[in-house]
Amino acid sequence: MRILVTGGAGYVGSTLVPMLLQQGHRVRVYDMLKFGGHGLLPCCQNRHFELIKGDVCDSAALGKALEGVDAVVHLAAIVGYPACKKESQLATATNVDGTRNLLNLRKKDQKVIFASTGSIYGSIPDYVCNEDTPRSPITLYGETKATAEQMILDAGNSVAYRYATAFGVSNRMRLDLMPNDFTYQAVKNRNVIVYEGRFKRTFVHVRDMARSIMFALDKWDTVKDDVYNVGHESMNFTKEDVARKILEHVDFYLHFAEVGTDADQRNYEVSYEKIRKCGFETTVDLDTGIAELVRAARLIEFHNPFANV
Repeated sequence: MRILVTGGAGYVGSTLVPMLLQQGHRVRVYDMLKFGGHGLLPCCQNRHFELIKGDVCDSAALGKALEGVDAVVHLAAIVGYPACKKESQLATATNVDGTRNLLNLRKKDQKVIFASTGSIYGSIPDYVCNEDTPRSPITLYGETKATAEQMILDAGNSVAYRYATAFGVSNRMRLDLMPNDFTYQAVKNRNVIVYEGRFKRTFVHVRDMARSIMFALDKWDTVKDDVYNVGHESMNFTKEDVARKILEHVDFYLHFAEVGTDADQRNYEVSYEKIRKCGFETTVDLDTGIAELVRAARLIEFHNPFANV
């Protein structure tokens, strides 16, 4: 299959693209390279890999990138609460206008898989969200993703995945993800301060995110024209749970702050029954993912560009 991956040099894309190539697909990545493209360097060994530098808001360039492909994995976005707060206009332009641009340019027979987010649920404590739960985002990131998701579903021949909070080691690392950030602080600073530790979220490893996209491509007739939460109920944890799990791997000072708040007020639990009934299961648990993150934090110096947001 000929596949276009927008934002393919990012956190999820740099994990997904090698998997697609390994399965024999021809992969074209379309990415602004805002954070560079080093994570895709090993892919250059494969003659079926192609990279086009471009913006999803650039109609001419995106139109050329769409030529001859069978499917589009739409990952291009300003992702997460901190990044969208820091660059709000760019977030709206990329996440909403860029998605609209893609849908206007793609042919109806080109499949589209869209990376949405569980952040669209907002803060719903003491309630298990499913795909029919009303969307109630409380951040710009959630708002832009909710808008783009609806456009994707309205366009047809598409799938929208509402991912749990991502975590884990990727060739293009991110520290603006809570388990990644906590683990890095524990290893490098030997100190982690947790605000509002009771707040609950669900987590999904980046490799399982990539696997879910492969699953959709393989089972298109089963999953198309619908929306799915992607994760697993066993990965519903409070922030305190995550911090204490890291303590099993690293010796550090853990403090639960009684004063102060987390700017990102998401608090929800999610059901993943719908995608599981289609045949998809996650494979990486929190303990395994954190063990990987500990090894990575000891190996490389990471930088969080949103640390002060």
